[in-house]
Amino acid sequence: MAKINFAEVVEQICEKDVRFSNDAYHFVQEGLNHTLKSLKRGGQHAHRHVSGHELLQGLREFALKEYGPMSKAVLNEWGVSTTDDFGQVVFNLVNSGVLGKNETDSPNDFKNVFTFDDAFVKPFVPKLAETVRKSATTKTKKRTSKSKKAGSLE
Repeated sequence: MAKINFAEVVEQICEKDVRFSNDAYHFVQEGLNHTLKSLKRGGQHAHRHVSGHELLQGLREFALKEYGPMSKAVLNEWGVSTTDDFGQVVFNLVNSGVLGKNETDSPNDFKNVFTFDDAFVKPFVPKLAETVRKSATTKTKKRTSKSKKAGSLE
């Protein structure tokens, strides 16, 4: 059996499915390797099946490590803007024979697991700015509530 050339397979996938750049596929492959290493460091068997949620957490960690505050912008540039998109990339690789899956794996495992703002933007929002934003929102709500009471005819 001939060894699969990952780059060639990705080119073929990208010809059929233009939603994602080839960089997205390479990122998922590297992110999977990162995830497996993280699981091994955590004392788990490195050559075991990785669930969709585990892979997503590994991809999140890997993106933050590689791209920091630019993670969301980089992934968006590649056509990946939701966890569902990661699932589509993964299953394109599964359907091409590059990645394996078990009988319970599904693209649904990747649906709405986290938002990209929570995963890739929020870690870089300064705590003070977040506190100020929450405080301003609370004050606005109080003012709106007082205005409604003052304007009511009851």
